[in-house]
Amino acid sequence: MANVLDIRRRIRSVKNTRQITKAMKMVSAAKLRKAQERALAARPYAQMLINVLKSLVSRADIYDEATGEINHPLLLHREEKNIALIVVAGDKGFAGAFNSNIFKAASRFLLAQADKNIDVEAVGRKGRDFFKRRYPYAPESGEGRAGKVQVTGEHLGILGKADFAEARKIAESVIGRYIKGEIDAVYIVYNEFKSVIAQRLVVESVLPVNQIGEVQIAQVEEMTPEERAQIGEVAAASGVSLRMPETKEADAAAAEFGAHNVDYIYEQSPRALFHSLLPKYVAIQIYRALLESSAAEHAARMTAMDSATSNASDMIDSLTLSMNRIRQAAITKEIIEIVSGAAAL
Repeated sequence: MANVLDIRRRIRSVKNTRQITKAMKMVSAAKLRKAQERALAARPYAQMLINVLKSLVSRADIYDEATGEINHPLLLHREEKNIALIVVAGDKGFAGAFNSNIFKAASRFLLAQADKNIDVEAVGRKGRDFFKRRYPYAPESGEGRAGKVQVTGEHLGILGKADFAEARKIAESVIGRYIKGEIDAVYIVYNEFKSVIAQRLVVESVLPVNQIGEVQIAQVEEMTPEERAQIGEVAAASGVSLRMPETKEADAAAAEFGAHNVDYIYEQSPRALFHSLLPKYVAIQIYRALLESSAAEHAARMTAMDSATSNASDMIDSLTLSMNRIRQAAITKEIIEIVSGAAAL
């Protein structure tokens, strides 16, 4: 049985741990607020790009008049035999089930597409480590395959800063392979973050582009009411807004650009402009996934650290109760010894 000194040492250790977890919770709350602001700031550009592309669709020659085929290769649909899967996970732990849920969703997608060749692009150190243990890397020569599922790329340290340049590199890589015919479709697995209490785990289609401005969801997993209630309580206690600011009016005003029946004069031809902007639309989709995953990771870490802090407080109470019982038992034993000694005299 532990003595009072051992229990005091454990209480001191748990108190130090509680200070760390509480500080990590507040840091994650501050980073979550910044991530929400970054996601909100990226919306006007993405919305205007969508509206410009919608406007160009009505003016550009999307289909060849002679053959009836689609002119742009990113709009071309093929039978999905070779698929590229971008998995957006975190670089760090202590985020509860954030990373494990991402890997479960990716594993379900791989299982559903077991008859196809799948190339995995791992974003984040945790994703790299997960797939590295399970699947081989693609041959450096680029000839042949290492297996039905192979890792073709890893992108580390980009989720924390969520830079558009990194998203563009990933987009350029998959677009180049799609145009060459090496892959027939591109999907991305990430945490869709609309607000703290409105999150879901999705597998979204990136290529081919089906309909501009419309999100094509291949697989989705919603938050449970218990998870939504827990993260809502933690966010409210940490001063984090539960809902993102409304942008309906700004989006409606921007949408009028594509709806106006005006003959715009472009410096380039509508077709050339459409061909140059469509790859940026794909990059914006990936960039949005990085921004939302970053916010979701901070929200998950904030919730996990709040739970750890509460558990540490419960453990301190339990250890304090045990220490008091041991101390009381020792005092009672000493009193009995004194009384027994006095009675013997």
